[in-house]
Amino acid sequence: MEKLRIVFMGTPEFAVGILETIIKHNYNVVGVITAADKPAGRGQKLKFSAVKEYALTNNLNLLQPTNLKDPNFLSELEALQANLQIVVAFRMLPEVVWKMPKLGTFNLHASLLPNYRGAAPINWAIINGDTKTGVTTFFIDDKIDTGAMILSAETEIDPAENAGQLHDRLMLLGSDTVLDTLVIIEKGTVSTTIQEENQEIKTAYKLNKDNCKIDWSKSTTEIYNLIRGLSPYPSAWCFFQDKNEEWNVKIHEAKMILENHNYAAGSLICSKKEMKIAVNDGYIQPISLQFPGKKKMNVAELLNGMTFSEGAMVV
Repeated sequence: MEKLRIVFMGTPEFAVGILETIIKHNYNVVGVITAADKPAGRGQKLKFSAVKEYALTNNLNLLQPTNLKDPNFLSELEALQANLQIVVAFRMLPEVVWKMPKLGTFNLHASLLPNYRGAAPINWAIINGDTKTGVTTFFIDDKIDTGAMILSAETEIDPAENAGQLHDRLMLLGSDTVLDTLVIIEKGTVSTTIQEENQEIKTAYKLNKDNCKIDWSKSTTEIYNLIRGLSPYPSAWCFFQDKNEEWNVKIHEAKMILENHNYAAGSLICSKKEMKIAVNDGYIQPISLQFPGKKKMNVAELLNGMTFSEGAMVV
């Protein structure tokens, strides 16, 4: 049985959950690699990644290369004498990096590959209305999320679950799957499965302003899935229009109501404490939303200080 010397690569909170599990199970993590610090917020102060925060708190050996092909970085990486690298939510690695350790470099991806290769697998599984998802470990190759699969684990998606809640569950499932992967790598009993290519494979496109905008001509279920698939971040958005005013509004949480009505899609119907937006086959009932320059608030709070006319529309 080969003693593992691990280099861990990752950036967001999701990666921290996995790294913490590896450390708690007494694996030897000889180095942690994360993104360079970035200016953030109004003051443009340098912000550390979640993985950096964890590494500093736990006195782990930390590297933050801006260029993964930089000869100085490659020398530092080689000097760690790792025989295995683990990647969780990091970035594409050059061949010189992923081929370096003797036992290979494996990635944990938050989907059941080959579905949802790419940047936002958790969000798209919900947006597309899937009823199950999972995690997969695979050995990295020269493309994105296409390598030979090691292990996968599946979980149901609750019909009311949002992306944040699913993220937290997949982080726990991913931690267990990474541990199981480490055990078989250490024992030398790994067998892999090649990913099959087919026309049906779903993609986890990068989220942007366009694909986060609500299209009110879609069905109630599709709009509801978009809202929960983008909650809590980056949030689904749309324009509220009333008389001569227009606001760019984020909808963080909503309910859906399936019923027949005679309103035009996008009509805004308000009572003193509730708001409904008409869709072709029902209504979306926002629970919490955010107007420009305001904090996130529930609808009752908003309607306490804001009134809409009968002709108000959402587009």
